[in-house]
This record gives sequence, structure tokens and C-alpha cells, in this order.
Amino acid sequence: MQRKYVYQILFLVILIFAAFKMQPPKTTIYLPLGDSYTICTGATEKESWPVLLTNHLLENKIECKLLDNPARNGFSTQNLIDNELPLVKKLKPDLVTVLIGVNDWVRGVSKETFTKNLIFILDEVQKTIPDKKKVILITIPDFGATPQGKNYGNGRDIEKGIAEFNAVIIAEAKKRKLPLVDIYDLSKAMKDDATLVAVDGLHPSGKEYALWEKLILKEALILLK
Repeated sequence: MQRKYVYQILFLVILIFAAFKMQPPKTTIYLPLGDSYTICTGATEKESWPVLLTNHLLENKIECKLLDNPARNGFSTQNLIDNELPLVKKLKPDLVTVLIGVNDWVRGVSKETFTKNLIFILDEVQKTIPDKKKVILITIPDFGATPQGKNYGNGRDIEKGIAEFNAVIIAEAKKRKLPLVDIYDLSKAMKDDATLVAVDGLHPSGKEYALWEKLILKEALILLK
């Protein structure tokens, strides 16, 4: 009798294990937050790095779904708070990327206000998503490297200003132990390679966005595998 019960228990264990193995992998819900550099102004939707990222995660056998891309051209941190954070709370994504800040600097928003807004954004995102570590921070690219970029500096030192804002982003990533993708140095190549710049002379081309995506994918794979 005892042997019979042992076999029954073993059989049940095998059934449970088999059922577990047959469960489809959980789909990662991805939501990118940002401005023109996230909606990818200057490129087609298929060339946008959030779409590329989603496709490449799928190719790496990570079930991922891009539900929306609420980023918009000209958005600042305050615009993100007002228009994009509500979607985070509604969709409750598993993975979030944040690339924001260039329009704050262009409009003369102080470093202190930018810092305050970024902290609020990250606090709200981390409180909402299932795993607060699945937030990828991305630095602001050097728009001054583009032909039209100098027209948006208002006489200020673009390189110095972006560096100050990027220092805030880097510090927050370090403090929260979040993955950071630094595209600033990479974006400087737009100065010497016209193929990396969109036809508007200001935004990156699809080719440049694809280079960013390679760096972002590397961090996403570490987070999700």
C-alpha cells in the first residue's frame, strides 16, 4: 500500500511539473516615456527604437508587447508628468524606459526643477510597476551636434547644459541602482556623419536611433532574461 501511494504522489508531481512547463511565458508589457527622442521624430514608426527594441526582445525569445508610445515632440518633464504618467498607472507596464529633459533645458527650466520633476517621475513609475528595478534611464543626446541644433541654444553653452542635466540622470540611476544607457557620446557622431541626422537637420535619423537601440537592448536583455 505504501508503495502504491508513493507512485501516486510521484505521478501527481510529474503532472504538476508538466503543467508548469506547458504554461506560456509571461508577456512583458513595455511602455516608453519621453519626448521626440522616444517617439523618434525624423524616422518612421518601424525605425523607432521602441519598436526595434520590442522586435529584438521577441527575437531573443522574450515575450514583449509595446502597448503604446505616449512620447511626443516637444514634451518636457512636466508634460510627461501631466500626459504620460496617467498611462503608466492605467497600463501598469512591466518595463519602462525614460528619456526626457532636452526640452526642459531648451526652455530654460532650472536644473533644480528638472531634478525635482525627474525624481517625481521615477518615484511614481517605481511605485506603479511590479518590479521597481525594471526602469531603464537614458541620457539626453547632444542635439548641438546637428546642423540646426545651435539654433536652440539661445546663446548658452549647449554641451555644458546637457552635461549638467545628464549628471542628474546618471546620479538618479546610481542612487536607485537602475540600468543606465548613456547615448550622449554616441550622439556626437551626428556632427560628422550626415546620414545620422534626419532631413529636418535637428533630429536623429533612423540609422542613429538604431544605434541607440543596440545599447538599450543590451540592458533590457539583462533585466528580462
